[in-house]
Amino acid sequence: MKLSKAALLAAWLLVLGTGILYYPRWEKTGTEATLSWDVFGYYLYLPATVIYGDLPQLGFRDKVLRKYQPTPDFQQAYQHPSGNYVIKYPAGQAVLMAPFFLAGHYIAKKTTYLNDGFSYPYQACIGIGMLFYACLGLWVLRKILLRYFDEGATGLTLLTVAFATNYLNYAAIDGAMTHNTLFTLYALLVWTTIRFYEAPSLLRAVLIGALVGLNTLTRPTELLSVVLPLFWGIGSLPGLRERIGFFRTHYRYLIAAAIPLVSIGSLQLLYWHHVTGSWLVYSYEEGFDWTSPHWWDGWFSVKSGWLIYSPAMGLAVIGFVFLYRRHRTLFPAVLLFSLVFVYLCTAWQNWWYGGSLGIRAMVQAYAVLSLPLAAFFQWLLQRPFAWRAVTGALLLFCTVYNGWLTHQAHAGGLLRPGEMTPDYLRAIFLRNQVQPEAQFLLDNPHVLLQPPVASTEIFRHDFDADTTTSTTSQPAIRGRSAFVNGPQQFTPELNFYPPAERGRARWLRASALFYAPEKEWTTWRMCQFVMKFYNGEHLVQSNMIRVFRTLEAGETRRLHLDARIPEDVFDRVAVFLWNAGSERLVLMDELKVWMLED
Repeated sequence: MKLSKAALLAAWLLVLGTGILYYPRWEKTGTEATLSWDVFGYYLYLPATVIYGDLPQLGFRDKVLRKYQPTPDFQQAYQHPSGNYVIKYPAGQAVLMAPFFLAGHYIAKKTTYLNDGFSYPYQACIGIGMLFYACLGLWVLRKILLRYFDEGATGLTLLTVAFATNYLNYAAIDGAMTHNTLFTLYALLVWTTIRFYEAPSLLRAVLIGALVGLNTLTRPTELLSVVLPLFWGIGSLPGLRERIGFFRTHYRYLIAAAIPLVSIGSLQLLYWHHVTGSWLVYSYEEGFDWTSPHWWDGWFSVKSGWLIYSPAMGLAVIGFVFLYRRHRTLFPAVLLFSLVFVYLCTAWQNWWYGGSLGIRAMVQAYAVLSLPLAAFFQWLLQRPFAWRAVTGALLLFCTVYNGWLTHQAHAGGLLRPGEMTPDYLRAIFLRNQVQPEAQFLLDNPHVLLQPPVASTEIFRHDFDADTTTSTTSQPAIRGRSAFVNGPQQFTPELNFYPPAERGRARWLRASALFYAPEKEWTTWRMCQFVMKFYNGEHLVQSNMIRVFRTLEAGETRRLHLDARIPEDVFDRVAVFLWNAGSERLVLMDELKVWMLED
């Protein structure tokens, strides 16, 4: 068997095994199901149109939320001034899901499952359909790479993308997100473009326009994909002049491509007009920082940086040098596309893309970035053994790291996409179990995980003598307890004054009992246990933890908030609770503060 075929087979087995055996999302429920969070929003077009006939009002939404709980609340559409609801997400992913939705609908109608658009057959058919798209994309990518590179470089590229990058997660587990299908659309677009310039035809021009249109309908910024067919194969100014002359003579190809592009793209306009009466609606809540893209964070931030969570793709960046040397006709189109693509990805205000394993919007571009990656491997295979050995060791690490990240993003549960901090990543790195208190490193860089050498209690407050409105006896943990809820967002600051002579103590630890009948799941609304250091009225240092990192519903638990004693002068310390906009009731009792030696 040829090396590239063996690599493709290994990539297929990995994606299918991960998606079907390790973490089949269609077997999960709630927010872990296939049709949850953003995917729920992409998908809404299909049941709203085919099953409920209620695209303008989405009147079925509350019933679906109660039964399947795909998100904590309805976030996927908003009410327009017209009174109708507008789905936040464009319709392209729904178009790509449609064949598998119809298969699920048929199965549900022929069995005892509810044909409501969200029962098991729909979840399973969508999930399996997305695995089909992933396998198709990898198959087409192999065909592209073999046009320019040998078996070795092609095989190594396929293995690297599948085994050592976040493509694995977004193809096998979160495959119903747009990145998996867009990867395949990009691969098909590049392949069709190659075939078009080998033997131009109206059919291939129509296919190019349709693929660009589907890209754009799936994510409007993917209109950038038009760069690839326009500039493919141009390696010099004479080549550019020749391309312009070609389209002047054969303008019918441009018309043939434009018709499906505009027709498919106009589906979104027709939807907006149908539900609002306006042809153009900005349905997304966020926008772009056009003049200050977050490119450094987007690549290198521990929060969600691309090369922090997929370091193997750094080889693709290096590979542009070798792509220029060996395939100069490919270089301009690939470089221009990549530069603008990175700019658009990192100019997005929410550059970390919410709960994202790495900057997930880069994944679809791997179908194009695989070309400089393959150029790197082509160069590497001609280097001495030492070069190949070092790179092999690096790729082995990236593979292990990517497998660990993928596991911890799901079944392992240690990864906190979009919230990661350097201290927390160091605490969990390549581990499968850590102390629950390590989660507080997501909020507070000052967490003493090892037992202190010595401790001295310096403050205690049990709230029993406090009869103000900030405490309650019904309910209470013991006697009376301080509380926060919807109307009362803060408890009063409790001030204490550490002794001037602290000896070898380097830490303060505030500790209290906490109880909550219900858990707040939205991170930014979790109740915060806060400790602030003041010099007079000047704030010297602030530390906090989110209590629901470890506190479960109905549980009474003692939590610790640690802080390194600041070197700057301070004369008092204050401790309090802030409910961060949540409606959930949280009780606090038996507050104690210690000085600790580490």
